[in-house]
Amino acid sequence: MVSLIEGEITQYAKNTVKSPVIEKIFISHQQILICRGCRKCFDKGENECPLKDDLLFIRDEIFNADALIVSSPVYVEDVNGIMKNWLDRMAFYCHRSAFLKKNAILVTTSGSGSSDHALNTMKMALNTWGFYISGKIKCRTGALMTPSEMKAKYNKKIKGIAKKLVDDFVDQSGEKPTFWGFVVFKVQQRYWQKTINYKDTLDYNYWKDNGWLDSRSKYYFKTQSSGIKITTARFVGSFFSLFFK
Repeated sequence: MVSLIEGEITQYAKNTVKSPVIEKIFISHQQILICRGCRKCFDKGENECPLKDDLLFIRDEIFNADALIVSSPVYVEDVNGIMKNWLDRMAFYCHRSAFLKKNAILVTTSGSGSSDHALNTMKMALNTWGFYISGKIKCRTGALMTPSEMKAKYNKKIKGIAKKLVDDFVDQSGEKPTFWGFVVFKVQQRYWQKTINYKDTLDYNYWKDNGWLDSRSKYYFKTQSSGIKITTARFVGSFFSLFFK
């Protein structure tokens, strides 16, 4: 399925801006060890992680990319274990949104029907990492469905999500925060403003050094969003923050 989407992205981008260079990373082919829960990535930075594997290579590849396609099969109504382990190991970016203004699309495949739970697992993670989610697609492919059969069944969705990713990149949609983006910012801002135990951590100082702890700071960067949207989102975020101690 991802290859079909990549083909449409290449064709549409070629007619819109330029021919893209698409690179694939199969995380099942990378060494990504299980998190030990030591918190060094939170407190001192991911370079201090005692697990010396391929995680930082993957991180650097994402930094160098303009946009991202994240795909997982659905296992027991969620992403598979390999994907979940990768998301868990990247959790330090849930505290410091490092991929701001980057676009992503999310893809899941399943042999039979599935809910949106797996898509939402990926969406929640990438949203907190700073990504603007351009779209998501859920496909019921079956174990033996051929690429031509997939294309015939999902051609309209494939073309639509490919076009949306390219258009959002061209339009710089990542610079136009969503309502939920403002809410997430406010929740985290209130958390770090109230924290007592973690003021000597890299996470806290990341927020402090970026000026995000200042109550006048409305988002990670200056935006042209309407005042009503920002005010409402910050009110919602303030409410949600009451449940994060």
